[in-house]
Amino acid sequence: MLLIVVLMVSLGLVLAGRYLLSRGLSARDEPSAVEEFFANRVRRLAMPGGAQDAKNPVIANSDVMSEAMAHFADHCAFCHANDGSGSTPIGKGLYPKPPDMRLAQTQSLSDGEIFYIIQNGVRLTGMPAFGQPGKDDEDSWKLVRFIRHLPSLTPEELERMKELNPKTPDELREEEEVQKFLQGGDTPPTEQNHKHHH
Repeated sequence: MLLIVVLMVSLGLVLAGRYLLSRGLSARDEPSAVEEFFANRVRRLAMPGGAQDAKNPVIANSDVMSEAMAHFADHCAFCHANDGSGSTPIGKGLYPKPPDMRLAQTQSLSDGEIFYIIQNGVRLTGMPAFGQPGKDDEDSWKLVRFIRHLPSLTPEELERMKELNPKTPDELREEEEVQKFLQGGDTPPTEQNHKHHH
């Protein structure tokens, strides 16, 4: 019986290897359903026992949500998008792609699990560790509150987040030229400088 199991596992590994080699290892591909299934299970297994049960000490209020929104727009939206969809040039180039945090794959995690991921990252993905070892980071707990809010973001909140996103050097230059012009500068901003570089 053991020999049959070993042969089946070996055959499965050989077939999986041949499949991967025939497709290559491009990050452009979408992970298969099998990869997603195992990645989600491994992510949960990789967390220490206490992470799932950790309670968020930060109470949600307008100040907390405003701070967390600004933090997310400035630090997280680059990969995750303002709306949490992961639909950004960087996000689309990662493998695996960032999850759509509005959906159950993220929203079904406990607050402690989301906090653990923010603090410690996820190996073999593009998700880095943002927390300090051994430190219970209040900013990360605030982000957990904001991540819970992602499914119900309003169009007004998304517009506000656009203002909070980091600016490129070209965008900063353009803003400076507009300000100079509005303060009585001699020349209006050039047409070329008004083109947005995204």
